[in-house]
Amino acid sequence: MNNLENKNTDTEGINGSQLKDSGFSNLKYLIVGIFFGIVFVKAEIISWFRIQEMFQLQSFFMYGVIGSAVVVGIISVQIIKKFNIKTIQGEKIEIQPKVFSKGQIYGGLLFGFGWAITGACPGPLFAQIGTGVTVIVVTLVSAIAGTWFYGLIKDKLPH
Repeated sequence: MNNLENKNTDTEGINGSQLKDSGFSNLKYLIVGIFFGIVFVKAEIISWFRIQEMFQLQSFFMYGVIGSAVVVGIISVQIIKKFNIKTIQGEKIEIQPKVFSKGQIYGGLLFGFGWAITGACPGPLFAQIGTGVTVIVVTLVSAIAGTWFYGLIKDKLPH
């Protein structure tokens, strides 16, 4: 049985490929990550001051960045659906409908409070650390601990 036939269908990420990549082929992810880190730094998306301006409603900058990302995401999903675009491995992309639950409100509030207090969300943490803001390591460890804790109690939460 080849790797394409041996897929685990009982996963949350339906599009997750079971193809084994060599360590060298994963270099592309490192390059893209470095590129995004540079973009985040140059665009000041990782700036604690920019994030505080956003939460204090003093600047539209971050709302513009987030709004642009939402628009690009909406357009991308529509293009994927309309043209039946497949992954690089040739797999069909399936976008599952989302079901609303009140847990999303609690999670969003918790995430927002953490973001406002620390000045960091998960995406730019590594870029912030890379620029020398080493105190963000505390935020990174806290994010990992929070993710682990969620995994521990997720079956007891209102999903």
